[in-house]
Amino acid sequence: MSDHVGLSAHGMAFVVAASRDFSSALPSGYLGLLNVTSDGDTGNRLLAVELDTMQNDEFRDINDSHVGIDINSLHSLRSYSAGYYNDDDNNNGFRNLTLISGKAMQVWVDYDRETTRIDVTMAPLAVAKPKRPLVSARYNLSKLLKDVAYIGFSAATGGTLRSRHYVLGWSFGLGRPAPAIDITKLPKLPRTVSKDRSRILQITLPLSTAAFLLPVGAAVFMLVRRHRSGELLLVYDYMSNRSLDRYLHDEEGQCSLDWVKRIHIIKGVASGLLYLHEEWEKVVIHRDIKASNVLLDSEMNGRLGDFGLARLYDHGSDPKTTHVVSTIGYIAPELGRSGKATPLTDIFAFGIFILEVICGQRPIKQSREGHQILLVDWVIHHWKNGTLIETVDKRLEGNHDTDEAILVLKLGLLCAHPFSNARPSMRQIIQYLDGDMALPELMPTDQISNQTEGLDQYIQTGPQSTIPVNASYGTMSSLSGGR
Repeated sequence: MSDHVGLSAHGMAFVVAASRDFSSALPSGYLGLLNVTSDGDTGNRLLAVELDTMQNDEFRDINDSHVGIDINSLHSLRSYSAGYYNDDDNNNGFRNLTLISGKAMQVWVDYDRETTRIDVTMAPLAVAKPKRPLVSARYNLSKLLKDVAYIGFSAATGGTLRSRHYVLGWSFGLGRPAPAIDITKLPKLPRTVSKDRSRILQITLPLSTAAFLLPVGAAVFMLVRRHRSGELLLVYDYMSNRSLDRYLHDEEGQCSLDWVKRIHIIKGVASGLLYLHEEWEKVVIHRDIKASNVLLDSEMNGRLGDFGLARLYDHGSDPKTTHVVSTIGYIAPELGRSGKATPLTDIFAFGIFILEVICGQRPIKQSREGHQILLVDWVIHHWKNGTLIETVDKRLEGNHDTDEAILVLKLGLLCAHPFSNARPSMRQIIQYLDGDMALPELMPTDQISNQTEGLDQYIQTGPQSTIPVNASYGTMSSLSGGR
């Protein structure tokens, strides 16, 4: 069961192992059984039947709702989409099951010592065990398990999403069929109660973001230490999938980011910015939010990186005027006038970032006539014409939630509003994304078109150019290449 419709953390696994020592396993991945280096090691000596609710390319998962037979590794020996074969159907018709549906299900794991065959069968709670197993594999378990074996269940926290897994009852038989379970005596699945959203924001958001903000914490700590002669050090986890712009702006035109992953990445970056702006002991302004500064781990969780331009100050105090260093296309209009980087200037850049992720286009794009136009202007133009949904990345081929797409596009425009006092806070943004608060009524406006007044002569340098700017747009001091 997941707290987010259509999204889930990692699933769970039934495990038979030669040891009960899992101290080296990752708590946030690998189903709590293995880690990056131990995956595939024959010394693991374990069998796992995974009920996987997240498609992980690292393990070549077939989809985000499948059953797999694993030997010493999360690269399944055999796997198949969750479901069952209906005995009442003359053709043994296959019926799909969704592992995150919140409905109770039965799973049988059988091992034939003579044929070394492992069979996994599943069905809804009220359906008898199907004759035909869902997935089978052959492996001599005597190679794994000698005199002593431990049996149980395992799961992992799985990044920033929270899921709950319940084992309502289980039975085990050695050398004979497992005793039947009386399903009438099983406890009921807990009902999902209505959430107190303010409590969730206070409790679950800090917990869910803590794991992926450890590098941020280290970076901010080093920023504070910088003022006491040493040099600034930025420390990050290893992000195997590199930066987000690699997927959004692939020159070969191959899209590997589906709709769910895009929304998940947007929410992850939003949670990180909420922590930086409101929940840490100081206010941290990132000052360079863009797709190339969003890093992706092995599970495609988005983490905001590159804090080389970050500024911090005490809560409640007024940020100091500074030279503006940012990337063309993401600069808030008031930043050039006041020279003050604030949470609202970060939110402006985050709005542009939202449009970039949903539209799959850079903040400054080329028109067919060769002119350079702003992405926000292009989106607003479609909005005026009643064709806003047509701005969604064509590479998705229509595989997206239309209502969610309209909401997120309008939220991006609201965040990138030319007047800073019209922009929402990061806490409000998360409430909009989670559906806890309705987006205010918006109308298309031309005002955003004037946000780069005074910058026109520099736009031709390209959307990845980074510029230091003095107090106003008309007095740029220098221009440096892309970072």
